[in-house]
Amino acid sequence: MERRSMLYSGIAWTSNGYEIEVVGEDGRHATPPVRFGAGQQREMIAYLQGIAKPSGQSLVTVVESTNGVLDGGMMVSGLDVYRADPWVLPERPLFGSVTAHALAQAARQDLSALARLQIDGGTLTGRIDELDAGIARSAAAEDALTRAGRCLRHGGRERADIALTFDDGPNPPYTGQILDILERYGVPATFFCVGLHASARPGDIARIADMGHAVGNHTWSHPFLPDLSRPQLGEQIERTEEVLVNAGGAVSRLFRPPYGSRTPEVMDWLSAQDVTVVLWDVEPFDWALPGPGVITEKVLAQARPGSIVLMHDGGGDRSQTVAALPGVIEGLLDRGYRFVLVDELLSPHQTA
Repeated sequence: MERRSMLYSGIAWTSNGYEIEVVGEDGRHATPPVRFGAGQQREMIAYLQGIAKPSGQSLVTVVESTNGVLDGGMMVSGLDVYRADPWVLPERPLFGSVTAHALAQAARQDLSALARLQIDGGTLTGRIDELDAGIARSAAAEDALTRAGRCLRHGGRERADIALTFDDGPNPPYTGQILDILERYGVPATFFCVGLHASARPGDIARIADMGHAVGNHTWSHPFLPDLSRPQLGEQIERTEEVLVNAGGAVSRLFRPPYGSRTPEVMDWLSAQDVTVVLWDVEPFDWALPGPGVITEKVLAQARPGSIVLMHDGGGDRSQTVAALPGVIEGLLDRGYRFVLVDELLSPHQTA
């Protein structure tokens, strides 16, 4: 069988959206460079889907490890997505990824040096052991911040309070659907929002806040934090905070690290940022699309008094999360839980 020629697309993130460049096996542009706004993920996916089909060529799409908001939706749409890590790329600027051209060329020059992403592995496919090792090394720093009331994995275990949290939005239509369900049940939640998405949809942030939910900071581009420098992390947090405040949504300094990623160095940087780090103790892995029933069952099985439940309204197709949410809420209500905002769980005296 004759081998199909390859096209390599790189996606860079910027302060206001995304840039795409596509090159062929000879390194030349196969299409003109194109830009998409921060709220145009669907249009961007449709654009990439349409590139290879007329020519019959195979297309791979490359994102950086500092861009964790696109690959889920792209993989569900049938795109072949790879992640490029810092050691195969030029140095990044203070704010933004390396260029789309550099990402496309990295794939063209040595695709085997990149990680091919899988839905059940997410953006960190191939680096989960590194993530876990960094978290383990951070235990002492996490404990110190927890004792100071600056880090929260769960609240006190003496009362049947529980906090629902949603990451990676706002992301239509799922954020709106989740808000509708929460309103129907009269349940509060905390939304950890990505700056790129929030900048494109300030109305969604305003609606979250107007409905009495809390808004937290989830960085600008959902990076793997150990891949950032201290100044880069600061830019991610402060620019996201500015967007959230301007949209009327940020009334706290709650911060959730993407993937829960941390190292002792990252925890030290966060301690200087005057944020409260919010982790979780209930995770149904809804981002891996296990099915609504599985999502509901995992939440109910893991929940304890004071728990923080991690789910997602952004980062891809969240229809399963939407479908699971009524069962989650009803199941927890049947068990006598009271839903609260994360702020209400804050205490300097949490125990495991």
